Amino acid sequence: MSQDDRQADLLGQFEAIIGGAELDDLRQLAGALSRLRVQPGEQVRPRRRELRRPRLAELQCFVVRVDLRHAKPPIWRRLEVRSDLTLDVVHKVLQATFGWADSHLWRFSLGGDPFSPSSQVFLCPWDVEEGEFGDEGGIPAGAVRLDEVIQNAGEILSYAYDYGDGWELALRLEDVLPAAAGTSSAVAVDGRRAAPPEDCGGRRTADELAEVLQEPSLFDLDEVNEALQNPFIVLRKHGLDPRLATLIDRLTYSPVGEDLASRALSLLDVRTVPDEKVLQASLKPFIWFLDRAAEGGIQLTASGYLKPADVTAAAEVLPTMHGWIGKANRENDTFPVLDFRKALQTVGLLRKQKGLLLLTRAGHDAHAAWSTLWNHLADRLVPNADGFDTEATLLVLLYTATSDQSEPPLGTIAEALNHLGWQSGDRTPITTSDLYRPPAFDVLRNLTTAHPSAGEWWRIGHEVAELARAALRKP
Repeated sequence: MSQDDRQADLLGQFEAIIGGAELDDLRQLAGALSRLRVQPGEQVRPRRRELRRPRLAELQCFVVRVDLRHAKPPIWRRLEVRSDLTLDVVHKVLQATFGWADSHLWRFSLGGDPFSPSSQVFLCPWDVEEGEFGDEGGIPAGAVRLDEVIQNAGEILSYAYDYGDGWELALRLEDVLPAAAGTSSAVAVDGRRAAPPEDCGGRRTADELAEVLQEPSLFDLDEVNEALQNPFIVLRKHGLDPRLATLIDRLTYSPVGEDLASRALSLLDVRTVPDEKVLQASLKPFIWFLDRAAEGGIQLTASGYLKPADVTAAAEVLPTMHGWIGKANRENDTFPVLDFRKALQTVGLLRKQKGLLLLTRAGHDAHAAWSTLWNHLADRLVPNADGFDTEATLLVLLYTATSDQSEPPLGTIAEALNHLGWQSGDRTPITTSDLYRPPAFDVLRNLTTAHPSAGEWWRIGHEVAELARAALRKP
């Protein structure tokens, strides 16, 4: 078919498509086409194909052989991995399997080379934000599961790491086996030869690797499986908030990294909701507000504060008022009452409307049952948005969950946030006072039935640690 014939054929197809269109549809189409007009000399990048498939209905165990491309003799590993792992976890599995330090950029690809414009790519966080390889249309690796990209024996997923040394791995699915809910995230079952060490200049052959490895032929299965106990991999399997695992991973090489990982791993024990007697005692401040709001709403002043009588009554049930000096009859001067009331609004139990403080729909449900209130608080303590409040809350919850009957190490939490690069509003280092801002702080401090001892600022009761644990567990 000649060029003219092809053009005539395409024009005929286009006319058939738009033949039945309404005028408004045609105007919208014309506007869209005008925005896509290509300037002379401008190159049009091909659109990336959508190659993902729906997730498998049942959890499976994938037997995957991972080969380092262009290695002579072959360097490979055989893994059994859960089909529900997201690709950011698979990345960590590969790093542990090949003994790399996760200090460079990385990506996965389907349908071709990891840097081909026609491949579908799944990117590390930096490439999502700052990619320089024509990554438009790339998808964050953490948003994609392994069983969305490979499902049948013989299918291949590609992985690139360290764009300078140019390591590329081919993940070939060899078999699909049944898996139980408790199946490990990843287990190494076989392999050959030592992997190239980090930053070795892209060496792949036996002679080249002999220059940087004492025994290039050595493969230690036990060593690989020990590395696969990486806290990030383990925590992601057990239903903890994935943001916590990421946070701990970022703090691995900080002064608090080892302690954080140890504390997080201790959260994997199964815990339960406290009994009703404990709930009733520990939730008393919350119930006071819900009771008052259920009686037609709590009347506010013209300035939007609680009235003096309500401030005084609330102060009597708030643990954070312990040791408060001065009158407790003006909310704008009684910060523990003000901060707690605002926290209840932030977590979605109370709302302001026409000069009243009213129950939300969730507040109505929580008012009806202690356990419903407990579960609501656990679900709402960690903000949904990214930022300082979320990371501060996750760290406060982790230390609270693992500091039963002791005072929380607020200075250590501030140190961790400084290591993450956060600063106060005036660009000074984070201090303990910056931790008071997230509402979780006021919720936790007012839940406790244990009053601080002499010299203590806040002692974490058992019920507080349990709520913090519950807040860090996500379905």
